[in-house]
Amino acid sequence: MTASGCVTVHGELEVVPAATKSEAAKALSDFTAAYNAADKAYDPALDADRVTGALGAINQAGLRARQKNNPDGNANHRPLELTDATYLIPKKAGWPRWFLANTDSNRDQDSGKQDTSWLIAFVRTGPEAVWKASYLAVVTPSELPAFAKDTDGRARPVTADSAELFVAPEDLGTSYTQYLQKGTPDVFAPGVATSAWRVERRNSRRAGFSFQFIDQPLDGGTFGPLGLETEDGGALVFFSSKHFEQQTAAKGLRPPVNADVQALLTGEVKTTLTKERVSSQLVYVPKKGAGNRTKVIVLNRLPGLTAAKGS
Repeated sequence: MTASGCVTVHGELEVVPAATKSEAAKALSDFTAAYNAADKAYDPALDADRVTGALGAINQAGLRARQKNNPDGNANHRPLELTDATYLIPKKAGWPRWFLANTDSNRDQDSGKQDTSWLIAFVRTGPEAVWKASYLAVVTPSELPAFAKDTDGRARPVTADSAELFVAPEDLGTSYTQYLQKGTPDVFAPGVATSAWRVERRNSRRAGFSFQFIDQPLDGGTFGPLGLETEDGGALVFFSSKHFEQQTAAKGLRPPVNADVQALLTGEVKTTLTKERVSSQLVYVPKKGAGNRTKVIVLNRLPGLTAAKGS
């Protein structure tokens, strides 16, 4: 961009691409290098400035727990390699800005697993800020819909309050957590992260223990939804949520605490253990009026333990 003043330089008022391809490639490279350094040393400080949002909360808590349990680092570290990247870079005025990297990883190589794509959403909050990874989803290439493009061939973002979609992106967190609690609104297709998870939680039984689940939307700031329009008028959307699992023991019993929970535990577990998890979801949202049997499809759910409390 040419500059006639500060506002024009930083593009606060212009609708411009969120990043150049070279900037996007560097953001992915910087993230991968920081992620590998942190994973090798089990040191959250080494990638704290390259993650944010749901992915940041999960990554940082996980590293803190593993660091406590393995102070000498990760003896089984295998560097993550993200290759064959393509970048979906929408246009936007002002900040924050974001783009999506669609990459191939080495995590499913030589393992007999089905080939997968790692989708990483990067967010930048201002002209002086660095790009940070806020969402990660792992999907098979066949699960990805075709993306809509504007006249310049760029990805088309969807607004958080879009009235064109079956569920507006800003309402997904609330709809999902209410569905998990009550079964309504019935806007999600059956699957592992929806109907099957509700059944699993209802059937949580163990002699001498009771279970309670609380779900909350997590949709402010860097946890906000991010979405791109698909060719059929729907959208691919990331959104976040928070989930609590409380286990209460009968008299004379104590909830079990494993090493990962112990590493993040505050308080003393006497009769109650509450686990807190942050979760990010990648969903396909159909356009409004796409058909009575069409619902929101959860393509991937990435949960992570972020805290635990005993009482």
